[in-house]
Amino acid sequence: LPELAALRERGRSLRGQLRALEAEESDLEQRFYLGALQLPNRTHPAVPVGDQSQARLLEVVGEKPVFDFKPKGHLELGEGLDIIRQKRLSHVSGHRSYYLCGAGALLQHALVTFTLRKLLSKGFLPMTVPDLLRGAIFEGCGVQPSATPSPVYTIDPARFEDLCLAGTSEVGIAGYFMDHAVQLQDLPVRVVCSSTCYRAETDTGREPWGLYRVHQFTKVLGALGEPWGGRGGGGHPMCPPQKVEMFGVTATERGTESEELLDEFLGLQKEIFSELGLHYR
Repeated sequence: LPELAALRERGRSLRGQLRALEAEESDLEQRFYLGALQLPNRTHPAVPVGDQSQARLLEVVGEKPVFDFKPKGHLELGEGLDIIRQKRLSHVSGHRSYYLCGAGALLQHALVTFTLRKLLSKGFLPMTVPDLLRGAIFEGCGVQPSATPSPVYTIDPARFEDLCLAGTSEVGIAGYFMDHAVQLQDLPVRVVCSSTCYRAETDTGREPWGLYRVHQFTKVLGALGEPWGGRGGGGHPMCPPQKVEMFGVTATERGTESEELLDEFLGLQKEIFSELGLHYR
C-alpha cells in the first residue's frame, strides 16, 4: 500500500534524525556535566577566606595535661605496649598500613560501640553501606576519581567497569538518598554509619607520622572526627584511626535547617569528646 510505504519511509527518516539528536545530546551533556563539576560547593559565610593560616580558634574545652616528663607519642606508646604495629609491613601490606592487636583492637571496637550507642539513643538511623561504588556517586559528593593524583582507589576497569573503593561512608549514604524524594514530614533524617574506608591520599609529598592518613581505616566520625561533611585524615593523633559518620538530610523550607543540624551534630561531637575525657579545641 502506498500509504504504508510512506509511513515506513517516514519512520526511517525519524530514526535517522533521532540518532543525530541523541549524539548531539550526549555531547552537550558531557560538556555541561564536566563544566558543572568545576563549580564548588557554597562555603558557609562564617568560614575565613584563605589557607590554614586564616583559621580562627573558636573554643577550647578542658585543660591540656601538664606532665613532669616528656610524654611519648601514640605510636611509640602503642609499639612499646605491643598493641600497634606499623613497622616491617612493606612485604605484607605496603606503605602506610598498620596492625592493631590486643588492647589496640579492643579500643577500636570499644570506641565504635560507645559512639553508636550514643547516637542511637539520639534517634539516629543505623546503616551499613557498600565499599564499592560507581564513579558518579563520588562526583556527586565533590570527589573526582579521575583526578591526578586521585584520592580514590579504582578497581581494575578491565574486570569491573566504573567501580571505586569508598574513602568515607558519607559517599555511600549520599548514594542511598540520591535520585529519590524523602517525605517532608520525615525530615530531618539522621544517619549513623561505621564503615571501612580506603584512601590513596598519602601521596602529598609530606610524610605523616603515626596512624594518620593511612590507606585503610574504620570510620567512626562522632568520636574522633571531622565536622559534618568534612574530609579529615585517617584518624585522630590520640587514638586508633576510626570514625563513626554522622550524616543528615534536611529540608530547606526556612533556609536554616542545614546549619541547625550541623550545630546539633557539632554538639554531639563535643559531648562525646568530653565524655571520653579528652581535651580538645
